[in-house]
Amino acid sequence: MQENHEDELDSDQELASTEISEAGAGSSAQIAMMSEIDNWISHVWMVRTFLKHSDEATDDEELAEVHRGLYDFMLALGPSLDSGDAQRYLKIARKKIGKLRAVTAEFVELQPEVSGHMNFKMAAKSLSLAVKQIDRLLQASD
Repeated sequence: MQENHEDELDSDQELASTEISEAGAGSSAQIAMMSEIDNWISHVWMVRTFLKHSDEATDDEELAEVHRGLYDFMLALGPSLDSGDAQRYLKIARKKIGKLRAVTAEFVELQPEVSGHMNFKMAAKSLSLAVKQIDRLLQASD
């Protein structure tokens, strides 16, 4: 059963890569890298959405800055992803990764003060993992 699920994931990633490569610029390795980074960005998006819609964000300007910072990273990459321009996407991601790391570190530090609820703990863990993977992928693509 597990193998079938993994095959489905591989198939979905190949499909996403194919769709992207039909439209834009970049080598097949860059296109695959963009696709893989975008998969991790889906986790960043979910954490950002959770934070944005939490009651705590309306009362805490620092927390609001975190979800805005996450959004800024994703917003910067959107046009390149939409056009399939992997070269530009990776260039922008490399330029913006420092800010993403900083916002993530800020949330991890802030999280215990904001809430000890498991949802916030898991959001911090999920965001940290996703950003580490994005950073690792960008370093590997240099």
